[in-house]
Amino acid sequence: MNVAADPKSEGPWKPVLPEHLSLYFGGGWHDPVNGGRSPTFDPGLGVQLAEVAEASSGDVDLAVASARKGFLEWRDVPPLERARVLKEIARILRDNARELATIDAANCGNPVAEMVSDANIAAAQLDFFAGLVTEMKGASIPMGPNAVNFSVRQPLGVVARILAYNHPFMFCGGKMAAPLAAGNAVIIKPPAQAPLSSLRLAELVDGLLPAGAFSVIPGGTEAGASLASHPDVAKVTLIGSVAAGRAVMRSASDTVKPVLLELGGKNALIAFADSDPDAVAKAIVGGMNFTWCGQSCGSTSRAFLHEDIHDAVVERVNAAVTRFKPGIPTDPTTTMGALVSKAQFDRVMGYIDSAKEEGARLVCGGGSPATDELKSGYYIEPTIFADVTPEMRIAREEIFGPVLSVRRWSDEKAMIDEVNGLEYGLTCSIWTRDLAQAHRTAMAVEVGFVWINEVSKHFLGAPFGGSKQSGIGREESLSELIAFTQEKNIHVNLVGQ
Repeated sequence: MNVAADPKSEGPWKPVLPEHLSLYFGGGWHDPVNGGRSPTFDPGLGVQLAEVAEASSGDVDLAVASARKGFLEWRDVPPLERARVLKEIARILRDNARELATIDAANCGNPVAEMVSDANIAAAQLDFFAGLVTEMKGASIPMGPNAVNFSVRQPLGVVARILAYNHPFMFCGGKMAAPLAAGNAVIIKPPAQAPLSSLRLAELVDGLLPAGAFSVIPGGTEAGASLASHPDVAKVTLIGSVAAGRAVMRSASDTVKPVLLELGGKNALIAFADSDPDAVAKAIVGGMNFTWCGQSCGSTSRAFLHEDIHDAVVERVNAAVTRFKPGIPTDPTTTMGALVSKAQFDRVMGYIDSAKEEGARLVCGGGSPATDELKSGYYIEPTIFADVTPEMRIAREEIFGPVLSVRRWSDEKAMIDEVNGLEYGLTCSIWTRDLAQAHRTAMAVEVGFVWINEVSKHFLGAPFGGSKQSGIGREESLSELIAFTQEKNIHVNLVGQ
């Protein structure tokens, strides 16, 4: 990994932006047909970094056409050779981890030390799916001595993956893996707020895949809608908000194409009376993903604390949160970065104001750090409210910022009903020493991913995804690979000719 041995002595790392800021498809770089470009910013410093091409529907048509040609070549590459290429891309990501992490830190506001970890996670996903290329298996069905009936799995064609801004590079590097392993061509639409690391990744892997098999098309709503509705895109996936997921589904319905959606969450952390207050306080803080300002769909942003331990846990939260202090994102000593944009900053502050107006008690945070160094960026302190009631906005709506609401409970059934009472169903973290109680609660909560005495972690190979309006499908597992294939049945009459 290209990271200094002692980063704490260096100060902020300087990002080196990609040379190309246009559209990558067909194995080359292209200016938008309409000449559209949009600025992209450094949210930690509040300054513009560059102007990046903005794809229109005409650009999407060209990219999809080239991807279709690339698919016809890539699908016929033997699976183990596809695996070799994916492992080579993983090696490139690891070798350039520091460079890519610094671009992301500057462009999306997350701390650079964590972005280096994102590079390794993306590389691990590439290696993981490279190892599964021979698992896309069909089955034979007995038909007697005069016929053979069997099924095979084949790639879908051109797949579009629309990414979120909280982990731009990790999503680009990791989410290309399963569709490429299955033999598809993949078009990445990076987040409009932070497209630079995806463009740099395209520069780094240029030439490793057939022209058109991998594309990066920066753009906004028009590009996303065009990809979702395009008749030659076989499947579209999204990591984003529930509202964006609904829009993608509507666009995809025109061509009856499948979707894979990893959407928002208003996730619960449930602590029973027998759990350790110190451990729960640390879990509350860790589960909020304060490192990237709570900008994570899996953040456990609702803490349900049994009344017997409620006060003890809340008292400990202030000490547990002290390791998260906003700082310049490109400084490797920073433990908490900036929100991605002024619009997101204003939105989160609006939720904080509403919580105060509705009577929630501020435990810590609630404002921006008062330092000259950070005054131009979009920083908010780790913010925790207690005495939250179910009707408050911070108890019901996904904030996607560093704001957590704490609820006191005593009746288990009423608490479970409240946990399940929202449209979201992504993750849940359960804390108790009672295994039977833990299992009962895990079965009762309406979510797709549960931790017991753990929080926030993903485990490669374990299917991740949501229920209800938090998404459709599962990722980070064999299920994701299979989702980018289609099953075909073949019947052979052995005596018909």
